[in-house]
Amino acid sequence: MAGRNKQSGGNKKPSRTSGERGKGFGNKPYRKGEQARFKKPKGDPMPSFSDEVRLNKFIANAGICSRREADVMIQTGIVEVNGKIITEMGYKVKPSDEVRYDGSIIQTEKKQYVLLNKPKDFITTMDDPMGRRTVLQLVQNACKERIYPVGRLDRNTTGLLLFTNDGDLAKKLTHPRYEVKKIYHVELDKPISGEHTRALLTGVELDDGDFVKADKVEIIAETRNREVGVELHSGKNRVVRRMFEAIGFKVTRLDRVKFAGLTKKDLPRGKWRHLTAKEVDFLRMG
Repeated sequence: MAGRNKQSGGNKKPSRTSGERGKGFGNKPYRKGEQARFKKPKGDPMPSFSDEVRLNKFIANAGICSRREADVMIQTGIVEVNGKIITEMGYKVKPSDEVRYDGSIIQTEKKQYVLLNKPKDFITTMDDPMGRRTVLQLVQNACKERIYPVGRLDRNTTGLLLFTNDGDLAKKLTHPRYEVKKIYHVELDKPISGEHTRALLTGVELDDGDFVKADKVEIIAETRNREVGVELHSGKNRVVRRMFEAIGFKVTRLDRVKFAGLTKKDLPRGKWRHLTAKEVDFLRMG
């Protein structure tokens, strides 16, 4: 599953999978005290991903004004769609529609999708008052449109990070309903056993009382059991580090090698590339 990348040296494959049940932790969540049920994922209601958008959102996305101000503009009769004045609240427009505001055509931004192989010591934020380096500095020349990171990677975590100005797709990729898969290459401070990987698969209690479990865990034997590949779909903050802390391990190095089907192939650390049309279609359909 997840092996060493080129910069770590070598291509080592996991030697065994710890997905089977066994003695020790069994199939119960790993926690101190009584057993607890998994909590339902938190998040907004399932979003809609239709090509049609509300007229006020269309105007706001073009950077003209806020949605509330756009509602006022629509009510006053200065917005036209395909030559017809629209005053209806909630009216929806398609990408092919011509929208005019006070006689001028509203130009919408081109959708951009940029994949970064994030290095260490960059924080995932738009700007930082402390003057630390941000991931936006790495992709500032990727396009003229303003793009935003989808999800987060903490300062010391490396690997795949997607940027886009496509709000609907970003919401889909971060919504718990869609269970977007991520794969991490994890290096630990000491050897790990099958008993502990079974705990990760059946569920561990995090420091905030929430429960989370991995979808797959593979130990890389060639590394003296100090490295593992972990697949999961949880989007909780620092979830991989916190899962290992819950079973007594410290993560010394963490690299996201796969995100929503996207990989780091031919993408060196610190570099970015635009997604292909095929990759964008795959994300939208996934």
